[in-house]
Amino acid sequence: MASIHILLLFLSCTSFVYRCDGACAEPESDTQAVVGRGFKLGCLSCKRRSEVKATATVEWYFKAKGEVDFVQIYTYTEMGPNIENEHFMDRLDWNGSKRSNDIQDASIYILNVTLNDTGTYRCFFNRILDYDNYEYTTVVSKVVYLTVVEKATRGTASIVSEVMMYVTIIGLQVWLLIEMIYCYRKISAAGEEALREAANAEYLAIASESKDNCAGAQVGE
Repeated sequence: MASIHILLLFLSCTSFVYRCDGACAEPESDTQAVVGRGFKLGCLSCKRRSEVKATATVEWYFKAKGEVDFVQIYTYTEMGPNIENEHFMDRLDWNGSKRSNDIQDASIYILNVTLNDTGTYRCFFNRILDYDNYEYTTVVSKVVYLTVVEKATRGTASIVSEVMMYVTIIGLQVWLLIEMIYCYRKISAAGEEALREAANAEYLAIASESKDNCAGAQVGE
């Protein structure tokens, strides 16, 4: 009976691992860059069925703040990357999937960010899924709203995290102090009890010896 339970547990775990093997997270890109620094424009699109072969090409577009239309700024195909806009010439690097045509990470890196880089960015995955008898084409798009500032500012999440860290440290120190006081009192109480027991034992020994002496003296008389 136990072996059956073990087998069922093994099969359940195997099934769980199989389902999670193809899991893929799609975190949002950061949205604030600093003048003069580099910045990663994140763009991820997970392929839902990992067992299906696929190829993908990527296109990036940019709409500057105050503008109406998007302009193409970057492409990435099996032939390699290509910067499509003079404003970003020599300032864009591929930061996505490497050594694979099955692209799921299409992130790019902006070098030497300027205030004019503020705006809306959009990346497109043009993906071809290769099934046994046919091909299926999908297009996935992601949008990043980028703000460029002259100096880095700390976000609320960062401040809260730091405050929570200090609160945790102080709480641990207080807890440690309480534990030390408790242990000291417990050891001290145990020591006092041991001294009392030793004193009682010594008193009983002296009393017993005195009693024996008295009994001997009476017999002698």
